[in-house]
Amino acid sequence: MRFISSSISRYSAILIGASSLFVGFSTSAAQQPASLQKPNVVIFYVDDLGYGDISPNGAIGVSTPNLDALASKGVNFSDAHSTASTCTPSRYSLLTGEHGFRQNAAILPGDAPALIRPGKATLPSMLQKAGYTTGVIGKWHLGLGDGSVDWNQDVKPGPLEIGFDYSFLLPATGDRVPTVYLEGHKVVNLERDDPIEVSYDHHVGERPTGVDNPELLRMKADLQHSQTIVNGISRIGSMSGGEAALWVDEEFPDVFSEKAVDFIVRSKHDPFFLFFSFQDIHVPRIPNERFKGKSTMGPRGDAIVQMDWVVGRVMQELKTQGVADNTLVIFTSDNGPVLDDGYDDMAAEMLGEHLPAGPFRGGKYSVFEGGTRVPMIVYWPGKSTHTRSNALISQVDIYASLAGLVKQPLAKNEAIDSLDVMDAFLGQSNNARTYLLEEAVGTLGLRKHNWKYIRAISKEKGLPNWLGNKDIEMGFELTPQLFDLTDDISEQTNHAKEYPALVNAMEEKIQQLIEKGFRYSQ
Repeated sequence: MRFISSSISRYSAILIGASSLFVGFSTSAAQQPASLQKPNVVIFYVDDLGYGDISPNGAIGVSTPNLDALASKGVNFSDAHSTASTCTPSRYSLLTGEHGFRQNAAILPGDAPALIRPGKATLPSMLQKAGYTTGVIGKWHLGLGDGSVDWNQDVKPGPLEIGFDYSFLLPATGDRVPTVYLEGHKVVNLERDDPIEVSYDHHVGERPTGVDNPELLRMKADLQHSQTIVNGISRIGSMSGGEAALWVDEEFPDVFSEKAVDFIVRSKHDPFFLFFSFQDIHVPRIPNERFKGKSTMGPRGDAIVQMDWVVGRVMQELKTQGVADNTLVIFTSDNGPVLDDGYDDMAAEMLGEHLPAGPFRGGKYSVFEGGTRVPMIVYWPGKSTHTRSNALISQVDIYASLAGLVKQPLAKNEAIDSLDVMDAFLGQSNNARTYLLEEAVGTLGLRKHNWKYIRAISKEKGLPNWLGNKDIEMGFELTPQLFDLTDDISEQTNHAKEYPALVNAMEEKIQQLIEKGFRYSQ
């Protein structure tokens, strides 16, 4: 075990199976100080989890008891959306309250410069102004530094420069180098005489690669994911050095959950915001040994079980520290599901009757509903209602809704796509959005209530070649598409030719929203 956090040893006896010890969140403790009026906020942000991938939404072959417990008390949404069908734009939108295309946000390489620059208003900086301690734990993938990062020195700017008081990160993703943890500005456990070098355009160092040494792999990968091998898994990009700092994929659930526990313990006397950003269920899916075989779907299903356990572990600690009753919990995903995303983990072959996107068409990368319609559960004891809500919800609205809750005014150019829909988040109203943008790799979709318009793609611009092997219906066409989701939830019948006036009106609305932002276009 290359990395052991100081807190993991305190919990080394916690070795459990698929059904968490923490279901029900039943341990009691002293309550948070009565003087604390503002709620703590915890956002569980899962990676590549589809609408149908959790048992409250009909999953088959995998059980998520901790999410069952959340849904049994909170608001479970049927029409909640990430802003984009890929991760970097969605994360950018959640943290800034504006759509990712405003910053040309796209899937970033592992050595990309920081996408959110210091001075930019963010969700954590807004909450800091309201007296919150803020922390981010888990996958980042929003870029770091100014472009040519030296991983052997302080790595900044990053989360600490845009409103987070504490950060413990996977710098990019689990399938990209550098395969190290970054705490604050520093790589954890890095030894001076073994410096790190990272390149995304040429080979560095002497570590074997998936291309040259496939016999060393525990899991076959496509060419994009076949560079430097770490922990028996080949990754995107080339890396040398940092041997003592390398992560072990199987340790992610314990390392990240115990960092979250430490943050809660340290921050419990004041209001805190925890952005818990999962690597699960993104590739490579390498669940801890104790979760293997706990679903019928192989590593992808077992990673869902692992994710659910982590939710339960953090929820239990909120209870143990006496702060659960004053904590607003938001559980959701950064985009829709994908099965084969670069590694041969039998996700498609072992799917069975399970529908990762539920009844919706498409998935990750797609402009169809399955690309952005994701699970969302909101729970705030004594404040949220227990209901199944069909309110039209976008994650970009978390920013303005929390600002309204903590009474922080927004500047004119701050969070310009974010609307205060807190009543809908809490299940007290079904009125949320009239319009909602869905961003995909090649185009945009626009919802107006149950009407769904998809822009035609540009023939000249084209699409990246790597989309060709994803086995997902993308929805990218050279002509406009218009669907009535009222009786066509899987987007099968294109009505664009029947309603040209509506198509034109929806296109004009997209232009207006792009030019002015949602706050000024309602």
